[in-house]
Amino acid sequence: MPGSLEQLRRCSVAVDLGACRTRVYLKGTGLVVDEPSVAAVNTRTGALLAVGELAEKMTGRTPEHIRVVRPVSGGTVVDIDMAQRMLRQLIGNKLRKAWRRKPTLRIAACTPHDSEPLTQRAAVETLTALGARRVELADTLICAAVGCGLPVEQPEATMIVVCGAATSQVAVLSLGSIVAAETIPVGGNSIDHAVVEHLRSEHELMLPNLAVRPLHLVLHATDESPDRAEVHGRDVATGLARSVVVDTAGVRRAIGTPLTGVLDGIRSVLRRCPPDLVADLSDRGIMLAGGSALLPGLDTMLSRATGMPAHTAERPDTCAVRGLGAMLEGKVRPLHLDPLAS
Repeated sequence: MPGSLEQLRRCSVAVDLGACRTRVYLKGTGLVVDEPSVAAVNTRTGALLAVGELAEKMTGRTPEHIRVVRPVSGGTVVDIDMAQRMLRQLIGNKLRKAWRRKPTLRIAACTPHDSEPLTQRAAVETLTALGARRVELADTLICAAVGCGLPVEQPEATMIVVCGAATSQVAVLSLGSIVAAETIPVGGNSIDHAVVEHLRSEHELMLPNLAVRPLHLVLHATDESPDRAEVHGRDVATGLARSVVVDTAGVRRAIGTPLTGVLDGIRSVLRRCPPDLVADLSDRGIMLAGGSALLPGLDTMLSRATGMPAHTAERPDTCAVRGLGAMLEGKVRPLHLDPLAS
C-alpha cells in the first residue's frame, strides 16, 4: 500500500487526472465528476468557451479562432494553467460545499507508475491552485487494483493491466507493494489510429477518431457479432462523404499490432517476478482495468497468448478513482508485520 495511507485518510477528495477523462470522488458521497479532459479556447481573447462533454463534441468542428486542447496527456499535466482553468469549471461547483465545511481541504490524486518528479510537481501545483491545502499522490496501479477488488494487501500475487488512452501499465503486486511493473506507450489512442489507418489504406476512407468508438461495438469476438459493418467517412480522392462496408475480421487484424506491445509488456513483467508469484497468477489470472479494457476481444487475446485467464473489471474505467476513494474512506487496511522479538 502507499506509504502515506494514513495521510490519504485525511483527504476529502480523490482525483484521477486521466489522459482521456477527469474523475473526482468525494468522500462520503462517491463519484461526482466524470468528464472528458478537454477544453475549448478562443484564441483571439483567451477566453475559455467550454469544457468536458461539450468541448469534446467540438473536436474537429471548430472555426479557426477556436482551439480544442487536452491539458492532460497520459495522466500527466502538460499545460498547468489550462488544466487549472478546466478543473475549476469541472469540479468547482461540486466541491464548493466541501470547501465550506473544510477550509483546509486535502486532495488525493492518482499518478502514473514511476512518474517523473516534474510530473508529480505539475499535478500538485494544478490541484493546489484549486484551493487544496495539501495534495497526496498515490500510484495509479495500486489504486486500480484496489478498485478492482483485488486482495493487494495479502502475501499472494495479483496482476493488473491498466489500459489507458495514451499508455498501458502492467504490474504484479503482493503485500501491498509493486513487485514488478512496466509502462507501455500503447493505449486506446494507438488502437483508434490503427483502425483509421486500416480504413484509409484498404478502403480509401478518411475516418475521424471519434467515429472509431462506435466501430468497436461490432468487433465482439462472439458468434452473434456481425461479420461486416457499415462505416461513414470522407473519400480520400474526392473529399465527398461516402459509406463502405468493412470486414470486421480485417479490423481485428489491424488492431492486433498495437495490442502486441501490451502482450510484450506482460511477458516482461512476468520474467522479472519470482516463480512462486507467477504460479499464483496461473490460477488467479490477469485483471484488466482502464477505459480501453472495454475493447472487445482484448481479454480473449491476452488469455490465449499468456495461457492465464483474463478478466475485465466491473466498470474498469473508474477503477483507479474508486480505489483511491476506498483508501480515503478507510476501507483498505494493510497487513501489519511487526518485528519479531529476538
